[in-house]
Amino acid sequence: MRPFGISLISLTLTLMLANAADSYKPTSSAGTLLTANKGAHAMGIIDPAAGKQVAEVPEGGITGHEVIASPDGKVAYVPIYGNSGVGKKGTDGRNIVVIDIPSRKLIGNIEFDHGVRPHCPIFDRTRGLLYVTTELDQTVTIIDPKTLKIVGTIPTGQPESHMLAITSDGRRGYTANVGPGTVSVLDLDKRKTLAVIPISKETQRISISPDNSMVFTSDQTKPQLAVIDAATDKVKKWVELPGTGYGTASTKDGRWLLVAVPPANKVAVVDLKKLEVVRSIDVPAAPQEVLVRPDDKVAYVSCDKSHQVAALNLADWSVSLIDAGKGTDGLAWASH
Repeated sequence: MRPFGISLISLTLTLMLANAADSYKPTSSAGTLLTANKGAHAMGIIDPAAGKQVAEVPEGGITGHEVIASPDGKVAYVPIYGNSGVGKKGTDGRNIVVIDIPSRKLIGNIEFDHGVRPHCPIFDRTRGLLYVTTELDQTVTIIDPKTLKIVGTIPTGQPESHMLAITSDGRRGYTANVGPGTVSVLDLDKRKTLAVIPISKETQRISISPDNSMVFTSDQTKPQLAVIDAATDKVKKWVELPGTGYGTASTKDGRWLLVAVPPANKVAVVDLKKLEVVRSIDVPAAPQEVLVRPDDKVAYVSCDKSHQVAALNLADWSVSLIDAGKGTDGLAWASH
């Protein structure tokens, strides 16, 4: 039997989260939240003002883990990864489905000629290119979104290059290489690997600060976050976390870094000047990915096991809950 005190705390947290969901307070936004619903093999469409999922678009019976929207907010791209986790046995995805967001229909397909497990899509708005990690080839693949054609690849020099972040000018890219526990630094223009940074025995997820000076990835063997100095391509500091970290995202003003902490069901808030955790926020089970809205007022956190998205008000750190699809993971913002 669990001690009464622990049960009471658990009940209190449950009631707080339930009340937050019931009292969802919409905030102004000009866009739509997209989710990769792994368990439903579908892309979810959430109306953030109403605080609810309004549609799911089937992806063809296979699982996509991540999603990105075109800069104009009209089209979504969902890489079809396969039915397993990174480094595990399973099917090897070989395509990206293209979805028209307004009509909620599949309108295109980008096909690879073999299984590559495409995973993390990122738009380079400067050059109008779409990048996607293709981890079985140890590359990042470059796609022309206008023609839906593959136009090049960039070697990462490492297996399991799972997630990607790029600088705001589109010149540098960084991949988190899960199994090797490294980060590859890429010259996106010259299409080559510049450096491989050792992090840990295993690392996950990656993001970059708004000023492009720091890159963040989560150690999967210890509750700590690696802060990489982009000028030296070396870890300059480790930030202690309340549990093993996962997805991260910075606020647009460069003040905070939000870190999903799945084992603790929390989001840790890192002060980017002090490089230390200054707050922890309770969220539903298994937080995965963090997305900060373009207006810098709300951050969305996908919560895999609870099939919900937590909406964090960045002004007062209050939490509202949005019911989403089964196995919600990847997030994207489609601007209107």
